[in-house]
Amino acid sequence: MTDSIYARLTDVFHDVFDDDSLTLNANTRADDVEGWDSLTHIRLMLNVERAFKITLTASEIGKLTTVGDLVELIARKST
Repeated sequence: MTDSIYARLTDVFHDVFDDDSLTLNANTRADDVEGWDSLTHIRLMLNVERAFKITLTASEIGKLTTVGDLVELIARKST
């Protein structure tokens, strides 16, 4: 299941950051992605919610530190 989440999430990242060369792994952090600032983070989370048809709370989003954390959260919310 996580492979399909990473695949869809990669598409979301490519769209939000307008960079098809981005590759994600469990350890990817905001500092690793050029242009990932607070405003882009909001846009990213909104797009994640739409793509996966889930709702994320501010508390859940605030606890995320890596893409792996986000994948785990999506997996929990999608079941």
